[in-house]
Amino acid sequence: MTFSSRLKKGLVIAGVALIGVALTACGSSSSSSNSGYKSELVHSNELTIGLEGTYSPYSYRKNGKLTGFEVQLGKAIAKKMGLKANFVPTKWDSLIAGLGSDKYDVVMNNITQTADRKKDYLFSTPYVYSKYVLITRSNDNSIKSTSDIKGKTFTQSTGSDNEIIAKKFGAKIKPVGDFTTELSLVKQKQADGIINAEAAWIAYKNDNSTKGLKERVLTSSEQKPAKISALFNKKDTKLKTKYNKALAEVRKDGTLKKLSEKYFGKDITTK
Repeated sequence: MTFSSRLKKGLVIAGVALIGVALTACGSSSSSSNSGYKSELVHSNELTIGLEGTYSPYSYRKNGKLTGFEVQLGKAIAKKMGLKANFVPTKWDSLIAGLGSDKYDVVMNNITQTADRKKDYLFSTPYVYSKYVLITRSNDNSIKSTSDIKGKTFTQSTGSDNEIIAKKFGAKIKPVGDFTTELSLVKQKQADGIINAEAAWIAYKNDNSTKGLKERVLTSSEQKPAKISALFNKKDTKLKTKYNKALAEVRKDGTLKKLSEKYFGKDITTK
């Protein structure tokens, strides 16, 4: 074999070796990419968000279009993550269960951090610190403080944080699915009161008459403000970390505060 032939053969072998190295590198890159947070998504390149879509101002429909604080926040966070926000409206009773069955990646629905939920799910960094309000009839003076709630009938959404707090104070629960219906039942004397998020009450008052009703914001000694966070499956640790990073960016650039002031009339995103 001539020197020229040996040189050509050597170059071919070297070229094959380089291609093998390149393919191995590509395989490693692909594997690394697939092991990131995107591998935990229900749908590729989308952040699929579960919410009620009937709980103003967090998520609701205006002129048939889904909007609200958590809708706009979800879009802003998804954009920071390089994803498109995909919303899946779901009734409260099956909302969290839908997360467990991989119907969506995350729940954003005024979800309060609780010890029981932490056993089965992961929470994001809080994005709202929500005080609670006690709502009763204007002409009913029998409930002046939380100690007066015991034995009274309160209308609350089944399984909600509001129901848990009302039960803690000794209320008898009349289960109802939405806030507007709850208020109507109090007005009609079918229930004595409601406990709900102050922010939801503020938003309701902005667009509706509250004649016949009165409210009192619970003090921190009566009930600590709720830490409102996004909810993830236990296995989606990388997705939660990426979400928290995006949330921090949305907080830093002022978007979070602006959305709070737009939908609640004040900044409720800090302690």
